[in-house]
Amino acid sequence: MTHSSKRSQPSSEVHRSTSAGRKRKLQSRHQPTGRQQSIPDVFTCQQKATSVKDDSSLSPNSKRRKQDSSAPTPPKPQTPPRTMATAEMYSFPQKRSPQSTTCIDLTGSPDPSPKARTSNGFHVGKGPSGSRVGAKKLIVKNLKAPSKTNPTEYLEQIWSKLDKALDLIFAEGKVTFPLEELYRGVENVCRQGHASTIHTRLKARCTRNVTRVLKTPLVEKAGEQNVDVLRAVLGAWARWKTQMVIVQSIFYYMDRSYLLQSPEPSLREMAIEMFRVNIFDDFMLNPRVVSGACDLIAADRNQEPLDTSTFRQAINMFHEISVYSNSFEPRMLELSQDYILQWSNQACNEMELAEYIRACVQFIDREIKRCEVFGLDTTTRKALLVTLEDLLVEKRLKRLVLRQDVAQLLQDNDMDSLEQLYALLQRRRFGSKLKPAFESWINSAGESIVFDEEHQDEMVVNLLSLKKQLDISWRVAFRKDEELGHGLREAFEAFMNKQKKTSATWNTDNSKPGEMIAKYVDMLLRGGAKAIPTSLSLANSRVKLVEDDDDEAAIDEESEVNQQLDQVLDLFRFVHGKAVFEAFYKKDLARRLLMGRSASADAERSMLQRLKTECGAGFTQNLEQMFKDIELAREEMNSYKTMIEERDGRPSLDLNVNILSAAAWPTYPDIPVIVPININAAIENFTRHYKSKHGGRKLDWKHALAHCQIKASFAKGNKELVVSSFQAVVLLLFNAVSPDEHLSYEHIKAATGLPDNEVKRTLQSLACAKLRPLSKYPKGREINDDDTFTINAGFSHEKYRVKINQVQLKETKEENKETHERVAADRAFETQAAIVRIMKSRKLITHAELVAEVIKATKSRGQLNVADIKKNIDRLIEKDYMEREENNSYSYIA
Repeated sequence: MTHSSKRSQPSSEVHRSTSAGRKRKLQSRHQPTGRQQSIPDVFTCQQKATSVKDDSSLSPNSKRRKQDSSAPTPPKPQTPPRTMATAEMYSFPQKRSPQSTTCIDLTGSPDPSPKARTSNGFHVGKGPSGSRVGAKKLIVKNLKAPSKTNPTEYLEQIWSKLDKALDLIFAEGKVTFPLEELYRGVENVCRQGHASTIHTRLKARCTRNVTRVLKTPLVEKAGEQNVDVLRAVLGAWARWKTQMVIVQSIFYYMDRSYLLQSPEPSLREMAIEMFRVNIFDDFMLNPRVVSGACDLIAADRNQEPLDTSTFRQAINMFHEISVYSNSFEPRMLELSQDYILQWSNQACNEMELAEYIRACVQFIDREIKRCEVFGLDTTTRKALLVTLEDLLVEKRLKRLVLRQDVAQLLQDNDMDSLEQLYALLQRRRFGSKLKPAFESWINSAGESIVFDEEHQDEMVVNLLSLKKQLDISWRVAFRKDEELGHGLREAFEAFMNKQKKTSATWNTDNSKPGEMIAKYVDMLLRGGAKAIPTSLSLANSRVKLVEDDDDEAAIDEESEVNQQLDQVLDLFRFVHGKAVFEAFYKKDLARRLLMGRSASADAERSMLQRLKTECGAGFTQNLEQMFKDIELAREEMNSYKTMIEERDGRPSLDLNVNILSAAAWPTYPDIPVIVPININAAIENFTRHYKSKHGGRKLDWKHALAHCQIKASFAKGNKELVVSSFQAVVLLLFNAVSPDEHLSYEHIKAATGLPDNEVKRTLQSLACAKLRPLSKYPKGREINDDDTFTINAGFSHEKYRVKINQVQLKETKEENKETHERVAADRAFETQAAIVRIMKSRKLITHAELVAEVIKATKSRGQLNVADIKKNIDRLIEKDYMEREENNSYSYIA
């Protein structure tokens, strides 16, 4: 028991009298008046001494509390305490000895003197007469002072002040009553058990304020614009919240004690419920308030200024009064769905695909950003996003993947629109729906390149550019979608193997891409990095290297050539019929090896290794043999020259011969030519030497593949000309005539012994090309039978050594036709061999099964047409390899 009093004030102690002298001392200390007091009288006296004079009218039994630290504590009046004797505070009846008046001091320290112990273990003290007594009974009376004021009167007194304070609060006036006094009054009333009464009265006052003061002006404005009604309701809500903050502070004790343990809502919940039920749920105000918030969203969607403050306050109010999910969200989503549907219909009809995609992306971004900025619920955001994706993507799927529109984006290489289109479709996992349109455009674009006969020489460059564009689109725009990646490869494979009999393939079913890929590789291997087209070259984005840094330049050039070869090999993989590529690649490789025109031996070996890895060792067997023949021929010529020098000394004519195995090299026609005497003597000398070492071998000289280096004298200086053997034969004819003498076409033809087409081709390269050692009369691009030729006296060049033998590197139409026809014939023989193998194993087979087996067996060499297979079946029937049976079947004839 503790009292906040000064030291002079007596504390509540219980004394145990052990001697008469000590008892008299204590009595003289606590009984200055000589009158004894009971415990309630003592605490009543002390409470009066420590209470505030102004609060005596509020509570008859108020206790001291810990006051609010924020409010200053008024000084307490110093009332002298009323003292009393210990006998007046406590009374201990004596059971054993009525004469004993011993007092027990509970606050004092135990007597240190030894005590006698009774038989039952208790300490026994002595009474005034010295006799031993047992334990005393301690009686503590009720310390709460009885109330001297009627609780009902006190309730009415307090409520009178509270009622006046509420009038001022609801009228937004200044409260003249101290809030602490009102708070104490509410607390005292609640302690007296009248919390329910004061709560009922407060609830009635709040209801009257909401229904009369707040609602009446709002109902009068119900006929105005939705946004104006919303602003009025927001103002009423802000006013009501401000008022309830003060009310809650006054009735805080009731809110945290009585209402916390009763089924009644708290003051805050009561205030929200009153506003929601009486104002927001009003049939005249509710639709206008919700529509007002939706009208603000509609204004923002129509690019009108948005009252962000009002909209944010409205969203906060909906959350606070718990009507967001039930009232605002459904209405907002309903209106949003109508607006999005209308916008989508109009945009689809008026906009192109690229414009519609950008508009959709911006529209979705604005809607989601509005939800984030103004704190709309996650459920609203998800529901709105589902609506946007449903109406803008799923319902417009056919429009988004329309082939002609997607093709236009791919044609324009609009990477941003393609990326946005894929991202838009991928919201509903519809990205793979672009595959048909993607494949369709690739097929059409690829076929236009492959079957463009006017730009056949640019086929591979255009295909590589197309492949590069599509690869970038697949990686960047389509985010490496696996399904679209399969579509890209399937489309490339389809158009590159599409068979079409055209004049470019001499009405055969051969693959034109295979031929052009081989020629493009030949161009790279002959020219190196300089031959790479500008559109595909990496050197455009690099800084030019220092001229003296030859090693670094060589490394960069080699890496760039290798990269181009890798890209070409990607195209080569799509080609089914490798026979066409093999034929033309072998023919071009032979020219490079025989005339020494390869830019890099390492690049040649690297390409050969790539082909071996891709197609197997059988595909490159003959190509590897060609490289071996060149090495063996080099060793053979070294042996021959050593022998000639030892026997005859250094010869005047430097002869180099390549001995080739006919099985590995392409087949070349024998073109008759009259070889000059000195050259013919050297050839016969080497023939005798070779046959002496390799008996039984036959040498066929292919002069069309030979090239020469001759020295020529012109009026402007001497030059060294690198020409073909046919060009050299023609130029040597002019050694026997004067510089101004003309030789006719017929004379040249008879003196060289060349066929008519070869004579015209050779003379055209000497007299009609960029470099003209001969002059033609009359002038013109074509060679006629009546033309004459003479030495070009004005021939000049900045270099001493001049190459004019480009005619050998250019393929003629006859050679191209012959190659295609030979490949087609080989395909026919391969098809017949496959049919015979199948018939030999099956003995009896139907027509459909035989066709399917043949296609499967020859797929690696190129796709066959059913009509060609049928023709080969008929040929085998004519050759008695098989015969027809009933039910459209065939049987094998052993």
